Amino acid sequence: EPDWKAVEEFKEAQKESGLGPVFAHASYLVNLASVDPKKRHGGAANLAAHLRLVEAYGIEGLIFHLGSSKEWTREEGIESMATMMNKVLDEVPGKRFLIMENSSGGGDKLGSSPEEIGKMFKKAKNKRIRVCIDTAHAFEAGELETFTKKDLDQFVERCDKAFGWKNVVCIHLNDSKTPHGSCVDRHENIGEGHIGIKGFQNLAKHKAFKDLPWITEVPGFDGGGSDKKNMKIVTSLLKK
Repeated sequence: EPDWKAVEEFKEAQKESGLGPVFAHASYLVNLASVDPKKRHGGAANLAAHLRLVEAYGIEGLIFHLGSSKEWTREEGIESMATMMNKVLDEVPGKRFLIMENSSGGGDKLGSSPEEIGKMFKKAKNKRIRVCIDTAHAFEAGELETFTKKDLDQFVERCDKAFGWKNVVCIHLNDSKTPHGSCVDRHENIGEGHIGIKGFQNLAKHKAFKDLPWITEVPGFDGGGSDKKNMKIVTSLLKK
């Protein structure tokens, strides 16, 4: 049961701040594609509990990582993802979204490509499922390399064909500590990694990306996470 006093305080504080939209992020341990039923259903229960809070707080939705299929085939993992997402949404009625985040690839991680996310999206057929695009993950997975207009256009076109670009609700704006195609998920401060400032300048000029909410998940210049310096760099991109 939500702490309704905290809910009201949050809503008042958000209103006063003028900040938004607001998204929540699920636990990284959730794996709806696990072959182990305890882990699979435990992950679904965890997502459902957090989605109830999202509904109570009236924020946009719950972003989550798509997990790993391991002993299953990828098709079995994709089928499990679709089934379990619907289970979570059936358990938590409302208007808020369950938001799939693209992965960095590697191992048996699902959802590194727009096409694989599209398979889950189409199998689930649920109006409350949306997508978050993480720039570092797309780069690390080998799906988005140069961040030129042509590269970005092609990526958007693939997403649109796979699940509809209109279903992308936010961007995780992160540079990458690791090279293109590394499949290793390591975020870096904006402009300090392998994507580089030019890539983010191009992103800021691209209509499909610039009109969406941007969220940074970076180490911070002092190691404390998203900070004013990263925010200053991001806002400077938008002013050019």
